Amino acid sequence: MLAAGRALRRVLDTIYTAGGVVAALFLIAILVIIVLQMLARWTGQVFPGATDYAGYCMAAASFFAFAYALNHGAHIRVSIFLNALGGKRRWGELWCFLIGTAATTYFAWYAVRGTYWSWKLKDISQGLDATPVWIPQLSMSIGTILLAICFWDHLIRIIFTGSHGIKADLIEQSHAE
Repeated sequence: MLAAGRALRRVLDTIYTAGGVVAALFLIAILVIIVLQMLARWTGQVFPGATDYAGYCMAAASFFAFAYALNHGAHIRVSIFLNALGGKRRWGELWCFLIGTAATTYFAWYAVRGTYWSWKLKDISQGLDATPVWIPQLSMSIGTILLAICFWDHLIRIIFTGSHGIKADLIEQSHAE
């Protein structure tokens, strides 16, 4: 049973890291799009929809990075409030993870539903690119599902072990140095 738990932990951490890697690739895609757009302008060509594509990549980078950032303590948290709770910090953490889990689960459900309806209705963007909207929305759906899984993961961990397992953020590590 303990080996299965460690294997699941490795799989989940690998999934969160993969989300971070995909986010980084989308950031590189933004760079490539911007450079191509500059080259097109310099040569008198037109790169229709470049701004839209860069926007899609920006959204994808954000959503894919959410779970990775949460797992590594990079999200803004209510640490000052939680530190003030002293011995009752675990209950505060539990409350925060319950709210976060509920909110991200609903958001993931809503994102998947929105993506489905965009696909079903064959909705296209209003920009020059005329991209089917479900394609960029897919990254939002996947990213929110990853974030919801990450919140569920840490909620279950805090319930059963008393610790959420998120690495301390840099502010808490510095001890005001």
